[in-house]
Amino acid sequence: MRRRPNHLAGIGSLVWLLLVGLPLYVLLIATFRTRSDYSTEGPLALPAQWTLQNYLTDLSNGFGRDFLNTLTVTVGVVAIVLLVVPPLAYAIVRARGRATGWVFRLFLLGLAIPAQAVIVPMFYVISKTGLYDHLIGVILPTAAFCLPVCTLVLTGAMRDISPELYEAMAVDGASPARVFRRLVLPLSKGGLSSIVVFAALQAWNGFLFPLILTQSDSTKVVTLGLYEFQTEHGVDVPGLLSAVVLSMLPVFVVYLFARRALVQGLMGVGGK
Repeated sequence: MRRRPNHLAGIGSLVWLLLVGLPLYVLLIATFRTRSDYSTEGPLALPAQWTLQNYLTDLSNGFGRDFLNTLTVTVGVVAIVLLVVPPLAYAIVRARGRATGWVFRLFLLGLAIPAQAVIVPMFYVISKTGLYDHLIGVILPTAAFCLPVCTLVLTGAMRDISPELYEAMAVDGASPARVFRRLVLPLSKGGLSSIVVFAALQAWNGFLFPLILTQSDSTKVVTLGLYEFQTEHGVDVPGLLSAVVLSMLPVFVVYLFARRALVQGLMGVGGK
């Protein structure tokens, strides 16, 4: 039997492709154009002369330092999440006491508290501890707000591990620490990849905490560095968009290599 072509679906796909592809085209083409060319020819025209000067200018004007600061914050947040969340999720899954259940509910309560609601007391605490205008003062609250979601995701992944495997390890005389290292961590790679990607995205795209808890150029991150392209005389659109592309590359690379594990980990949140 021959299938009839679905013309309506084809037209819808073309419309969707235009809606998604046109902004990407404008974004990428603008990074290879000069500011004068962009102003005179408009955003849709091809570059009169292709150039990489926008990227070189961004890196030489301090955006490279902002990039390294953001990378430092991201690595710090991911490290804290990986140190805290796996043991906590393992204890929640395997423990049978009421205290563990209350701890899990307390972490879930953090999902309902937005960062905007606690930014003032957070600023007070960071200032009193001497961490204001230091990257560690951004890393700690960012990691704290990543913990509830990461705990929920990894707990769901660990609950998918068969109880028979735990019993087999116990029969062999394995301690809880050995079970955690040899059984739980290898079988939770999907969940671990998910929390790494989530924490990295939260840290890399963070704006509120760096804005409130830092002030000097030496601690500026990429989300704040984008403001430098707006002056009293206008906005350097090609320079700004090239900085946006540079800030997107690490996130795109991480997602490209971890997308399968990310999807598998998120599917395990609700159990099978």
